[in-house]
Amino acid sequence: MEQRNRHTNLQKVVARSHGEWDDAQRIGLAGINATVSGRNRLHDAHGRQFAHFCTTSYLGLDYDERILEGAMNALRATRTLRIANSRNRCKLAILDRYEQALGAHFGATASVALSCSAASTGMLPLMAAGLLSDGVRPVMAFDRFAHYSMNHAKPACADETDVLTIAHNDLDHLESLCRQHRQVAYIADSFYSMGGVSPVADVIALQQKYGMLVYYDDSHALSAIGPLGRGLVHAVLGELPERVFVVASLAKAFGASGGVLLYRDAGTRNLIDRYGGPANWSQSLNAAAIGAGLASLDIHQSPELPALQARLQHNLRRFDAALATAQHGSASPIRLLRCGDAEFANRMAATLLERGFLTSPVFFPVVPQDSPAVRVTLRADMTDDELDAFCASVDALAPICA
Repeated sequence: MEQRNRHTNLQKVVARSHGEWDDAQRIGLAGINATVSGRNRLHDAHGRQFAHFCTTSYLGLDYDERILEGAMNALRATRTLRIANSRNRCKLAILDRYEQALGAHFGATASVALSCSAASTGMLPLMAAGLLSDGVRPVMAFDRFAHYSMNHAKPACADETDVLTIAHNDLDHLESLCRQHRQVAYIADSFYSMGGVSPVADVIALQQKYGMLVYYDDSHALSAIGPLGRGLVHAVLGELPERVFVVASLAKAFGASGGVLLYRDAGTRNLIDRYGGPANWSQSLNAAAIGAGLASLDIHQSPELPALQARLQHNLRRFDAALATAQHGSASPIRLLRCGDAEFANRMAATLLERGFLTSPVFFPVVPQDSPAVRVTLRADMTDDELDAFCASVDALAPICA
């Protein structure tokens, strides 16, 4: 019988983490149904009122009236949510306009999908099959901390080629693979969702030396950093070289919805549209999401965008001056407050929520088993007083929760 669980083992994951998730839900840290009461202010059915300190809307655009109005205007103009078929057959003209506008903004070809997960699940098997490397099937090397939305595609990729997981940011191993194999593909995040940054310039140096394929998830950097909010990969490279691909969420700092694939070769679009599976199936991005995205692009091309980015970096520096984390000094908006165990992380997050701050306790499989933490993310629209109050609460609660 064929060997199982070479790349996933859901029974093992559930067995090792179900108890921690049950604890988080029991004390009100998971499954929260919230109502918006103001900018980054929420309340739930239990009467708890809180500021969101684990949001991914790093620039605060999720409440921007121009983006909301853009969504409504697009609905009024199209008079439908979407054309109900696979997008490679027929799609709304406004979707083509949106992809062209995104492509012009990023200096690349842009394909929009319902989410990053859909985009990566469609794109990575095409890469594994050698369809993006002149028919040569690459050895697929996933960074150990690559996001689950990409890791989830490993079994499909493994039907096409060899799939490996390498240590985090291990460029020595990556170069060794490049020397041993005719073609290698590297799959990683730019800003990792649990903190940390990829050495993008060094990765691209290897790419240029060996002709490697590179697939970066730039979701946590898009909009938050870089000229015009084009993210970390573009900030380092200026423009995408051949065989370098970027996927990013349009639902985080960008402030809209969906995911986008960015690449240099315009001919790749037909591959994605015809064979990209989840990136193409019948539910294309709806008109409201497209209108929101077009409105967000207007903000990205205005002087307001660098001001928001600067305010986010101010907030990160203020946070770092008050609390020590492994991410100190990073431009990434993500910080992890390390905890001794998952129970401690749950207690800390629960007590912070009682004080009006929603954070995320993270434990296996989100982080390694020996690295539970409380995940904190910052926004440009957080005030100094709000940040100071949060940091003071963490200082006060750490010994109590321990």
